[in-house]
Amino acid sequence: MIYVGTSGYSYKDWKGSFYPEEIKDGEMLNFYSQKYNFTEINSTYYKMPSYYVFKNLNEKTPENFMFSVKAFGGFTHSRDSEAEDSVKFMEALKPLSENGKLGCIVFQYPYSFHNTLGNQGYLEKIRDMFKNEKIVFEFRNSVWTREETIGFLKDRNIGWVCVDEPDIKGLIRPAVAATSDIGYVRFHGRNKEKWYDHREAYERYDYLYSEEELLEWISRINYVDKHSKTTFVAFNNHFRAQGAKNASMLKRLLGE
Repeated sequence: MIYVGTSGYSYKDWKGSFYPEEIKDGEMLNFYSQKYNFTEINSTYYKMPSYYVFKNLNEKTPENFMFSVKAFGGFTHSRDSEAEDSVKFMEALKPLSENGKLGCIVFQYPYSFHNTLGNQGYLEKIRDMFKNEKIVFEFRNSVWTREETIGFLKDRNIGWVCVDEPDIKGLIRPAVAATSDIGYVRFHGRNKEKWYDHREAYERYDYLYSEEELLEWISRINYVDKHSKTTFVAFNNHFRAQGAKNASMLKRLLGE
């Protein structure tokens, strides 16, 4: 089963391009869920989530809608969160998990997170903190693109996040793997010029994929889906709803 959607949905600059101009913020998810059956929640990276936020998300979406949730930055960037924080994190997500809407938790590690014995041990710690949960790891540094990493993830039933991002030395190139029950693909855009040189964070994700560029991924996505139980595809090129346009394009190319 392949779920296609976007990384986030509540962007004000989507009004007039994806959403009706006059739509209220509280009505966005209902509108979105009529077009897509999956979205990725990214706000949880910036602060620990609230139970009531996810209770609201659950109530606003149909039974077949799925969410993935980005892990809090304390687990991936500052790396100072402890076991009790993982318990709090999962308690907040209960409205989704109890209703079958929690696809997985996405742990996105920064470029500065290198493939060292110490960091491998930290990944073991994360698996222990989120024991039995469906989790996927996204690496930004190409030093993780090796067979040992794939084996490590497979042995622990952790998903490898396949990424499409600019062709810049040191970043992950398209490396397709299925290492757990969950397959995951994230499209960040290919805005090479603005990836590091930008004033506003959104400039990095100002990119619209062409149909030809997405066609490159059809066989890759089908491979991941063949070797996983569930596959999520999230478009993070969110500026001016370009991700939503590409999500619709990909759904058509996949024959959905």
